[in-house]
Amino acid sequence: MQSVAPARACGVDFGTSNSTVGHLCPGRGDMLTLEKDHPSLPSAVFFNVDENSTHFGRDAMAQYLEGYEGRLVRSLKSLLGSNLMDAYTEIGGRALSFRHLLETFIGELKRRAEQSAGRSFDCAVLGRPVFFVDGKPEADRLAEETLAQIARSVGFREVSFQYEPIGAALHYERELNREELVLVADIGGGTADFSLLRLSPERARQSERKDDLLGNGGVHIGGTDFDRALNLASAMPLLGLGSKTQSGAELPSRLFHQLATWHTIPLAYSRAAWADFQQIYRMSAERERLDRLSRLIDRQAGHWLANRVEETKIALSSSDQTRMELEELWPGLDCVVSRELFAQASAELVESVGQTVTELLAQAEIDRETIDTLFFTGGGSGVPQLRAHIAALVPTARIYQGDLFGSIGAGLAVEAARRYG
Repeated sequence: MQSVAPARACGVDFGTSNSTVGHLCPGRGDMLTLEKDHPSLPSAVFFNVDENSTHFGRDAMAQYLEGYEGRLVRSLKSLLGSNLMDAYTEIGGRALSFRHLLETFIGELKRRAEQSAGRSFDCAVLGRPVFFVDGKPEADRLAEETLAQIARSVGFREVSFQYEPIGAALHYERELNREELVLVADIGGGTADFSLLRLSPERARQSERKDDLLGNGGVHIGGTDFDRALNLASAMPLLGLGSKTQSGAELPSRLFHQLATWHTIPLAYSRAAWADFQQIYRMSAERERLDRLSRLIDRQAGHWLANRVEETKIALSSSDQTRMELEELWPGLDCVVSRELFAQASAELVESVGQTVTELLAQAEIDRETIDTLFFTGGGSGVPQLRAHIAALVPTARIYQGDLFGSIGAGLAVEAARRYG
């Protein structure tokens, strides 16, 4: 669908790792520029205490990595539906709620989209995962309601939702010249979502598409979960994970897991977490590794380490092994990370995602060999072992790689034009 006049509404893909905004406007691409020349804005906020300033996206990461005093927060979407939503984190001596942090980021996302489009938006279709929270319908409902409240609080008068994989499918459908049965695999930073749809140029002209959606499925596993698994398998053992106490037992692992999980890293700098560290340090029989952990906490370098692990994960999508340099954390510290180690560390995640696909196909009563196209989108779809596992479940399907970060936002823009004009 292409509006004759610019659409009055936008499509917002608020992602765990990256966010985009789509808007249909004749003579211009569907994606709005959000940071310099980029259509995506990493979902990150940095509060610079030295200069009393707030930074977003790539700028936030740069400020953090340059060593300014402050607090970096990433993967905010993962908080929706969790008991952390109304918790607080300390920033420059102030206690700020995570809800406030989400409002700050989404408000900035709206401001930048309006600046790029040269107009204001009071209506929006927001993408949402099939499940914000697995197996907890009430928490899932609350997560959507919370996101809607936040969107309205920053100035969107009318807000509605569409499943993210359906958004990606609507974008893909605009390229078709015949009917296809498509399995959309949207693997983002926080969730793996799947939709099975019949798409065609003729169906695209219909306003009601309910009968074209044959099934939805999803699981709360995404790219950040693979980051955590790789972090725990490669970097955290260098800092003491798996080491022994003086009595021969294994050290408690809570603090390591906290530091390996993007959205809980700030909690590892609290007084309570420091007390946990002091306790395990006293218990430890291998304090040299704990000294490295102490330096990481003292420098609040958890996000720096998570960023190095994420870079390593990306490198393993095209290499069998890579070296992870950690010299800035400790002199001479590094490790060689193999794709085999990554596959072993993430095997349970891959299996869980594959089970979700299997259940979706069974519920839809679809013969997997009748699926024409497997459409991959989302940054997490680049993980080789996950991609191969999903492809093996639909062996005759053509593999189509969508825009890793733009397909959903562009499709949500199509839906926004349909709903609001």
